[in-house]
This record gives sequence, C-alpha cells and structure tokens, in this order.
Amino acid sequence: MSYFGELLSNWNRLLGTCVALGTGAALSFFTMSLFGPALIDDLGWSKAQFALVGTVPIVSFFTLPIVGRFADMVGPRKAGTFGFATLTLSFLALSMMTGSLWEFLAINVVVSVFGVMTSSLVFGRVIVDRFDHARGLALSIMMSASPLAGALVTPLIGMMIAQYGWRSGYLALAALSATGGIIALSLIGRGPAAAARARPMLKVSRPELMRIARNPVFPLLLAGMFLVNIPQTFASSQLKLVALDNGISDMSATWLVSLYPLGSICGRLLCGLALDRIKPHLVALVTLGLPAFSFFVFALEIPAFWLLVAGVLVIGLAQGAEGDVGAFIISRRFDQQNFSLLYAFLNMMVSSGTAIGSLVLSATLHLGYDYQPYIIVCAIASFAGAVLFATTGLVDRPANVESTEKRI
Repeated sequence: MSYFGELLSNWNRLLGTCVALGTGAALSFFTMSLFGPALIDDLGWSKAQFALVGTVPIVSFFTLPIVGRFADMVGPRKAGTFGFATLTLSFLALSMMTGSLWEFLAINVVVSVFGVMTSSLVFGRVIVDRFDHARGLALSIMMSASPLAGALVTPLIGMMIAQYGWRSGYLALAALSATGGIIALSLIGRGPAAAARARPMLKVSRPELMRIARNPVFPLLLAGMFLVNIPQTFASSQLKLVALDNGISDMSATWLVSLYPLGSICGRLLCGLALDRIKPHLVALVTLGLPAFSFFVFALEIPAFWLLVAGVLVIGLAQGAEGDVGAFIISRRFDQQNFSLLYAFLNMMVSSGTAIGSLVLSATLHLGYDYQPYIIVCAIASFAGAVLFATTGLVDRPANVESTEKRI
C-alpha cells in the first residue's frame, strides 16, 4: 500500500487515536500548571508542597510493564475503555477534594497508574498495527492531538478557574474525558483478528526479556528518555509560577502556558515527517537538544516576553518529539508484538525522570533557592539525553528484527 494510501484507508482509526490522546490523561498534564496557583491559594499549600505532585509518576514506574503487557494482550479498545472510565472518575474526585495534600496526591496516583491506558502506550498500538510506510507521520499526527487539545483547552480551563473556581475546572475535564473516550473507542473499532497476530501472554518469559535487554539500543533509549524528561515538571506544573516570578502578568502567564502545547504540536508534526525520511537518531539529536538553550533563557530571568514565548515553544517542540522518536525506534528495532510492553519501559523512564526532577525542584525551593538551579539542571539533562538518543544510530540493527519488519 502507498504512503498516502495507508492514511486514507485507516483515517477513522487515526482520527480515533487522536481523539483518545486529546481527551485522555494528557488533559491533566497540560492543565496542571493552571490549577497550581488556585490550589495553593485556596487550600493553603506551599509551592514546595505543590511541587511534590511531580513525584507521583514514580508510582507508575512499577506498574507500567504490567499495563503495557495487559494492553498487548487485550488490545487497545478494552484497555482504553478501562482507562477512560478511571480517568473520568478521577477528575470527578479531584473536584470534590476537601483540602488534604495527601488526598490530592493519592488521586493523582490513580491518574498516573491507570491514565496511561488513554495514552500512546495503548493507542500507539493501533498505529503500529495499521501503518508501515507512513508510520512516522501517523504517530506524529496521533501524538499531536494531545498538545492541540491542550492549546485549545488550556485558556478555556484557565478562564473557568478564574471565574468559577478550580472545582468547576475539574468537572469540565471529567466531561471532556468521558465524551472523548466514547467517541475514540467507537472510531478505532476492533483490532486485527486473533488469527492475524498472536496475542502474547501477560507473563513475559525470561529468554524474551534477556533478548530485549541484550539489544544495545534498549539501555540507550532508557537513559536518554530518563534525562530528557527531568524537565517535565517545569512544563506541566511550574511554568505559570516561573512566569509570574519573572514579572509576567497573570493573563500573559496563562497564554504562555497555552503556547507550550502549540510547540509540542509543531515538534511532533515536523518530527514525524522527518522520521519517515531522515535517520531517527539525527532527528533526535536536533529536536531534543535545542531546548537546552531555552532553559537558559528562563534561568537568566530575562523579562522580555518574546524571548519567553520562543523558549516555551522550543521546549514544547522537544517534549513533542521525544514520544515520537521513542515509539518509532521501538517499532523499527524491536519485535512489534511487544510494542506496548517496550513502550511501557520508556514510560517508566518518563515517570522516573519527572519524579527526580520534581524532587530536585522541591528540595531547592525548600532550601530557599528560586527556580534557577532546577532550570540549569533541566538544560544539562536535556542536552545529555539528546546525545544518548543520537548514539542509538551507531548500533547495528539485529538481523532477526529486519526480517520481522519485512513480513509486516
């Protein structure tokens, strides 16, 4: 099938995955920063306490392989159904919080553990099963949906929080996730027939794990993904607070937050087109290495709004590209039957990197420092992670993976 023929024949499934990612757990990621000032002011938390929300994903570090294997076994539709149901109930629970920080963290643990079933970990399998020639573009289109939804939803949720309070904001997110989940699951339909692909067992055999671990690309991907996600907390929950500390007005800071997902959209689309034409390790080096310079703009506390805008867009570009690059390399360098499992390992690095970054931020704020030390750490980690991704291009492809890919 031709490049564009794949897109035309599977448009409904591609659209379904876009709706899923746009109304899934990514809504929490892109709007968390907006809830921060309101929660701190209304519930009496400190900035250091609120920064602890970034450590929540470390809990999913231990559950992601199970979730990934479960998705490989039951398919995206069943896994997605469970994910959207849990996510909707979690948003409703957040809207009814009584004020305890531990209550807030506990609900976000549920979102972190089960919300991944509304992410590319599950719905990326739809793309990998249906696309080959246009896989890079299809993955980028799918993953662009979450930042696009973030760009559209962020200012609306921000205005709702300002006018009606943070509880109304969470109720709106619950309605969006419930509606989007129904639409998405209807569009993707059923997966390939059971005879068309062998479904793996939930338990992974030791030889299978050893075969994966012995591939030199695997540790490079894990380490690179860990480092490039240390700055996640900066974008997800601290961006508005950093902007306010830089002297930006509340409304301008809200719009600055909404620019971050726009940068992610551009990064994912450009990255997807590049992945189908350029070696992925070169794409990774450029897209994931550029944000290091943007973090220095924030670290220097330059008040020029246009520089902050440019910095946010470039940081968003990298955070948009890392998921595309990781998924693409996995689908080309490993057995596709284990896609969700392997992608789960990458998500473990996302969780641990985010958690470590949050701990660094919380510790520096608790010691009386401002955001500058943490932002410098973000710059160094971003560049180092990009170099590790680029190093995967120096590793020869195993012959058995090539032969598997040709049969697809």
